[in-house]
Amino acid sequence: MLPTEPSSSVSHALPSQQPDRIQKSALFATLAPEWNDNIMPDVRERVLASRCKVVVLDDDPTGTQTVYGLPVLTDWSVAALQAELASELTAFYILTNSRSVPLAQAEALNEEIGLNLVKAARANGVQRDFVVVSRSDSTLRGHFPGEVGALAHALNTPFDAWLIIPAFIEGGRFTIDDVHYVAEADWLVPAGQTEFARDVVFGYHTSNLREWIEEKTAGHVRAEQVASISLDEIRQGGPNRVAEHLMTLTGGRMCIVNIASAQDMQVFASGLLQAEATGRHFLYRTAASFVQVRAGLTPRSLLRVEELNLSGGMGGLIVVGSHVPMTVRQVAQLRAARNPICLEADVRRMLDEGVRVNEIRQIAQSADEALQRGDDVLICTSHEVVTGRNPEESLAIAQHISRSLIEIVRVIPSRPRYILAKGGITSSDIATEALGVKRAMVLGQILPGVPVWELGAESRYPGLTYIVFPGNVGGPNAIADIVAQLSRE
Repeated sequence: MLPTEPSSSVSHALPSQQPDRIQKSALFATLAPEWNDNIMPDVRERVLASRCKVVVLDDDPTGTQTVYGLPVLTDWSVAALQAELASELTAFYILTNSRSVPLAQAEALNEEIGLNLVKAARANGVQRDFVVVSRSDSTLRGHFPGEVGALAHALNTPFDAWLIIPAFIEGGRFTIDDVHYVAEADWLVPAGQTEFARDVVFGYHTSNLREWIEEKTAGHVRAEQVASISLDEIRQGGPNRVAEHLMTLTGGRMCIVNIASAQDMQVFASGLLQAEATGRHFLYRTAASFVQVRAGLTPRSLLRVEELNLSGGMGGLIVVGSHVPMTVRQVAQLRAARNPICLEADVRRMLDEGVRVNEIRQIAQSADEALQRGDDVLICTSHEVVTGRNPEESLAIAQHISRSLIEIVRVIPSRPRYILAKGGITSSDIATEALGVKRAMVLGQILPGVPVWELGAESRYPGLTYIVFPGNVGGPNAIADIVAQLSRE
């Protein structure tokens, strides 16, 4: 499932050492000027003309952070997939939440969905064309290449290439000269030097994506065998040059796409659609920015409060399961600025079956009383990080803690004014398990990179405004700003 190409076709040498962080303005000043044509109308025209559905398998719900007007499914039965394939919308999401489960389970999920997609596309004797995006984290955390390989096997398509596109422009993630960067204020930090690279389950060592692929494939695909579409090709050659390069890829070869702006993504997508129109087949592993463009969606403004369903006089419910440093700062600022009722679930007590049930019951009761008074409620876990002896045990501990948060939300009887869930796994589990969501609509974003869903009729709270807040997005005031916007005041 991991075919390779001869190394002779790669002309440029690998960097000899990890790059240092660099000022964004200094690095961007060295880049070629962006392609100056307004290319998005061409992209949208090609998307609509192809009638090819974009199916996004999202390994956590934060991947909807660039789109609007598209459905998110948590049910991937053949019937559900058939209904979405038949709609006139250009794309839909399937929430797998695979980042929260072990590799074997993630592979099984992707294989099952791939097989069901093929069946749904052929239902009633009608073949509906579709392309598949495996959407994952812009800071390179996730089950790669395992779940993508399982998906490719199930789809049983002779893919010409896997396209690796982790750029997330809205969140400050850029790929330049094959190095993936994470913006921190005015600096660009190579991804391998960030806290994300030290993830206990999905950690890695290198920032160069060709070397990262070699690391993640345990050497099965060597760095020099990975193709790369450069910024110069995109910015100087435009869509035609992109299409020409893509047409040279064969045998399921892995290819990195360098992207440093929204215009770069649009130029690349235009060339990609040209190549696909000739019958080329690609499988995508990307962050969120690619999905918006490939689905033909033009950017829209942030959501206004008037566009959201905030019916009822209850307080808002904020549930935090992420403890990356930025989340910790955001929660501290929320408490200082808005003074919500803060209910902390002790991690050790959540892991102790002897006291866990009583702890959940007490927190839920206190939350319900506060919501009925109209107070905003913050439920979070204690800051202690409990890890296992290996990544699998650490993931199991995280799942156990997440289940406790789910149970707390599930037994709160009152409907909140809205729910804000912070953290990818947390927001997915609360939506599917605590709220019973089968299908939701993405309304748009309330802050850059922070999507808002409207829950479906089948859910526990039909029409509820549900804010999916990624753990690694936003400045220190982000949660406080949202809570202030949505306040009953």
